[in-house]
Amino acid sequence: MPTPTTSPGSPVTAAANPWAGLWALCLGFFMILVDTTIVTVATPTIMRELDTDIATAVWVTSGYLLAFAVPLLITGRLGDRFGPKRVYMAGLITFACASVACGLSGSIAMLIAARVVQGLGASLMSPQTMAIITRTFPPERRGAAMGMWGAVAGAATLAGPLLGGVIVGTLGWEWIFFVNIPLGILAFVLAWRLVPDLPRTARRIDALSVALSACAVFLIVFGIQEGSKYNWGTITGFVSIPLLIATGVVTFALFLLRQAIGTHDPLLPLSIFRDRNFSLAAFGISTMGFASVSMFLPVMLYAQEARGFTAARAALLLVPVAVLAGVLAPMVGRAVDRIDARVIAVPSFLLLAASTAWLGLIMRPDTDFWLLVIPLTLIGIANAGIWSPLSTTATRALAHTVAGAGAGVYNTTRQTGAVLGSAGIAALMATRSTALGVPVAADGDTVVDAGSSEAFSIAMGQSLFLPAAILLAGAVAAFFFIPRHRRAPSRNT
Repeated sequence: MPTPTTSPGSPVTAAANPWAGLWALCLGFFMILVDTTIVTVATPTIMRELDTDIATAVWVTSGYLLAFAVPLLITGRLGDRFGPKRVYMAGLITFACASVACGLSGSIAMLIAARVVQGLGASLMSPQTMAIITRTFPPERRGAAMGMWGAVAGAATLAGPLLGGVIVGTLGWEWIFFVNIPLGILAFVLAWRLVPDLPRTARRIDALSVALSACAVFLIVFGIQEGSKYNWGTITGFVSIPLLIATGVVTFALFLLRQAIGTHDPLLPLSIFRDRNFSLAAFGISTMGFASVSMFLPVMLYAQEARGFTAARAALLLVPVAVLAGVLAPMVGRAVDRIDARVIAVPSFLLLAASTAWLGLIMRPDTDFWLLVIPLTLIGIANAGIWSPLSTTATRALAHTVAGAGAGVYNTTRQTGAVLGSAGIAALMATRSTALGVPVAADGDTVVDAGSSEAFSIAMGQSLFLPAAILLAGAVAAFFFIPRHRRAPSRNT
């Protein structure tokens, strides 16, 4: 059983101005989430300069996402044990050092390995941001703080491709990683000076739960990622894609059983799911993680491979997305404390799904640039109305005793959705390209020329129907949020 040094999860008034600490955390949080999507626009350039195919290049993103997602439950608990500020700063150092290795990579294997280490650093940082907010802001001010946290998350995932396009088009792909060095130093200094040292809670780490959760996520994601490569059949001997996925599902069921009956200090306290709003918001954020990662890779490949845009010009397509999301999200965050979250989240989910599908329908080699900008503008508006309502709804009614665990679970579901989105979109792009007759080179990469640009454009557009469909599931989840005035007192202790 944990031995608290103070009341677990209770607000701490160590910081005279918790907003200063929040802004310091937001810089590091923004940086690690930008790196979730910044590589998408650089993928074609990385493929050419490191002489690799798309199936391998996708692992530059998938490796980062996998290393980010798998340890989140345990890294959240490390914050409880060693202090969230210490763990956050350790993750920041790891992330910055790995960024140097990424930029210096001379082969695709080295780049993927460095991205995995980067993902581990991000995993150490991410849950600490939400836990520190929960513990430093009183309940009546926590909604606005969580709104800002959600706004940063939404803006970062959208700004990644835009920043990547500008940097790749001017300095080269290596600099999408080198820019993390000055940002990382600044984030470290600000966190050291402005984020309070919070009391620690000694916790025993359940090694079996860690192993079960890591194995389950890895097997499922690897199976989906590599499924099309092996035609959803045999890999070697008796090992097959269906067997890997099924084993992952069974392993995850064992993990849940372990959390329910096998330990007094579970990595995943199932009691938090008694709060319906938390459960629905966690599912909703997983659909946003899925869509945010899977939405822009087909668009960037279409723009650069089928349209012949430079990386910088391709990034211009995303300017309205990033600008509108960044401007509107803070306004939504302030409104969530006064308005039923469903009124904002459900229409935003529906608008995002519809505009994503619309974009997929019009992606053709001869589509006017301004016609592409219209659905992308709607995507920016819709994004602003989702992140803040979900994060605020998820944490508003959680008891202090499970607030830290709730932050870990919420971040885990978001990143798991992102991992599955990266894996799912890679498989679907390959499947649709093959089905529509896009030529394939001897190394397995697609060949886009004047004769195949139409088919490639259609394949990339049809791939967007996957995140659009997933977003509809998020809209259904948000529709069933319990309004605040009808909620019963929290019982998730």
